[in-house]
Amino acid sequence: MKLITAIIQEDKLDAVREALIQADISRISVSRISGHGRQEDIDIYRGRKIAPNLIPKIRIEIAVNEEFVEVTIDTIIKAAKHGDGVVGDGKIFVTPLEECVRIRTNERGGEAI
Repeated sequence: MKLITAIIQEDKLDAVREALIQADISRISVSRISGHGRQEDIDIYRGRKIAPNLIPKIRIEIAVNEEFVEVTIDTIIKAAKHGDGVVGDGKIFVTPLEECVRIRTNERGGEAI
């Protein structure tokens, strides 16, 4: 089991959600966050550089079984990309998921996902 966390631009949320549903991945969590990476958003105020502003982003978290890891990653990449060489499209993090428990039924592991 893996936890896939994707940070994407706000305007790509609907496209990513629809692509994931088409790939038979429908159980996701979405959060609104803010941050900045490599994209330069440096303002100059009275001749001084001001620290980059935090940019609104979307965090998507998806718990998947091993057979869905690559499908999920590929789907997110295709749907979230604005074009070649565009800075700020986002990141995907894949982390091991030690345990998953469905509260209602007490199912554990891959069945709970």
